[in-house]
Amino acid sequence: MKPFGYVAAKSAEHAVALLAEYGKGAKVLAGGTDLLADLKNSPHPPPDVMVDISRATDLKGIALTDAGLRIGALTTHTEIVESPLVAQTLPALAEAAVVIGAVQTRNLGTIGGNLITCVPSMDSGPTLLALDAQVTILGPAGRRTIPLAALFVGPRKTSLAPDELLVEIVIPKRNVGKPSAFQKFGLRKGQALALVNAAAAFWGGEGVFAEPAIALGAVAPTVIRAPKAEAYLAGRPISEEAMAEAGRIAATEAKPITDFRASAEYRLDLIAVLVKRALAGSLARVTPNQKDLAS
Repeated sequence: MKPFGYVAAKSAEHAVALLAEYGKGAKVLAGGTDLLADLKNSPHPPPDVMVDISRATDLKGIALTDAGLRIGALTTHTEIVESPLVAQTLPALAEAAVVIGAVQTRNLGTIGGNLITCVPSMDSGPTLLALDAQVTILGPAGRRTIPLAALFVGPRKTSLAPDELLVEIVIPKRNVGKPSAFQKFGLRKGQALALVNAAAAFWGGEGVFAEPAIALGAVAPTVIRAPKAEAYLAGRPISEEAMAEAGRIAATEAKPITDFRASAEYRLDLIAVLVKRALAGSLARVTPNQKDLAS
């Protein structure tokens, strides 16, 4: 690895000030599980300076707030897996976190870092997208909140300016506790990139699909929703046939590629299967007349 400068940020505001000072020559270091590997293998010059945010305690933590479930960008995947609050209100996110890399990766890697990589196969994205997550961005002009979908521009490209920092993810209060589930298919059980991953969520206490949401990963340039499949389910009585049909419709909304790991056709088949499984997993978490756990 080629040499580069290093500075540690004490807080989110300090990190933004450092990013503004060093400009495009700076890179943010959180867990480092993706960035350091990229630096070792990249043919491009290293950054002038690495801004280490790992000690910024204001970027950590999981808590229920008036806005919803707040997850600090520096929260590790292991902390998500082990959080009783996540287990109670958002178990699908724990299902996604536990299949990210190896134990060492989950101990160091952060949810913010996973999102910022902006790879289509990210495992954190589908569940958060299905639950209409918002992200808070901090820059020299202050804070702004955008839908998570607006963060994703393309493979490894976000909408952040060079001097902006992702500081938190918030699942809106109306979706805290919404029954949801995550599914992933890779070429092996552990440490596998997703060939396809999927998340689904809906309220189903009255026997119909209410506010259904389906999100897919590794099947388009970014993580995507499946609005046609969602529209098909909305208000429809819950049944295995309806879940299977939603999976087939979701496959028509994706644009997977053929690469050395799988063909586009195989990925389309996987979408139909995984969406049905994710919907069935969500159904298993529905209780009669279930309501928002944050209310």
